[in-house]
Amino acid sequence: QVQLVESGGGLVQAGGSLRLSCAASGLTLSRNAMGWFRPAPGKEREFVAAIASSGGLLYYVGSVEGRFTISRDDARNTVYLQMNSLKPEDTAVYYCAANSLGPATLTSLAGNYWGQGTQVTVSS
Repeated sequence: QVQLVESGGGLVQAGGSLRLSCAASGLTLSRNAMGWFRPAPGKEREFVAAIASSGGLLYYVGSVEGRFTISRDDARNTVYLQMNSLKPEDTAVYYCAANSLGPATLTSLAGNYWGQGTQVTVSS
């Protein structure tokens, strides 16, 4: 049974930082593209960041590029999202996702495994 468990969310002031973690079980992290998503107006979930199974390819939505960094530790079966220079508009529930078919399928939301989400609140 696949489980993705997010942690690290919380309340932070604008300009601050948080690091989200996603601990995976029931799958081999190194065989999956991993990503972070959040709700957005008119969308079920918006892609925020993704990392290919090889770890060598990283993808970001434009609004977080330069501020957020996705990384993975396959030995710990954990994916991270380092969020710096946070803005009030980053406030959301952040969801971790996994997909063995690669980043393109991951960002389409099709067939993803999902975590339960962790709340990030950025105050102005």
